[in-house]
Amino acid sequence: MTSHSSRSAIINRDTNETKIQLALNLDGGELPQLENAEAATVNGGQNTHATQNSKSQQIDVDTGIGFLDHMLHALVKHAGWSLYLRTRGDLHIDDHHSAEDTFIALGTAFKSALGTTAGLARFGFAFAPLDEALSRAVIDLSNRPYSVINLGLRREKLGDLSTEMLPHCLQSFAQGAGVTLHVDCERGDNDHHRAESAFKALAVAIRMATQRTGREGEVPSTKGVLF
Repeated sequence: MTSHSSRSAIINRDTNETKIQLALNLDGGELPQLENAEAATVNGGQNTHATQNSKSQQIDVDTGIGFLDHMLHALVKHAGWSLYLRTRGDLHIDDHHSAEDTFIALGTAFKSALGTTAGLARFGFAFAPLDEALSRAVIDLSNRPYSVINLGLRREKLGDLSTEMLPHCLQSFAQGAGVTLHVDCERGDNDHHRAESAFKALAVAIRMATQRTGREGEVPSTKGVLF
């Protein structure tokens, strides 16, 4: 039986605008250990709205922006990852730096954890519904960062998150991860449903693209090299 090394990464990103701690395992299961990992609290209690632990996944997300946590939780859960994430940013200014830097860090961790595309499917695509909303996502582990995002959101905010940041977050992820990404919400009346269906579609597409094909060492490209 072929054994595979853990596809995991740790990111500590510290700027004047945000401080981010992140541990990621693309295959779920145990996370790499972070030093001085923070347990987030709200009103003196444990923040568990984006926390879920099982034998197959460990998810613990707190960016300080509730709706962003909700989208990340959906992404991680349906991609099959384990993720620990803490973002502490300048929310007294607005949500831009915290949201953007979180997805830059997540994309960077994804690329580092992936390591190589050899033996992987490379391409992934998926549709995901949420009630009346339907979204499509297509990803290519191309090492050519590019994104086209069309969510068609109409509200100014979802919770404390500016809706303009949702497509920007996906663009930031594509840039950090070095992937080509297309995400479209094809229909839907409710902006919460539109956004969540898009993140779930992306999760399933990522899961497909990062699957091992059994063709060990074979780069899925006519050029013979991607990463």
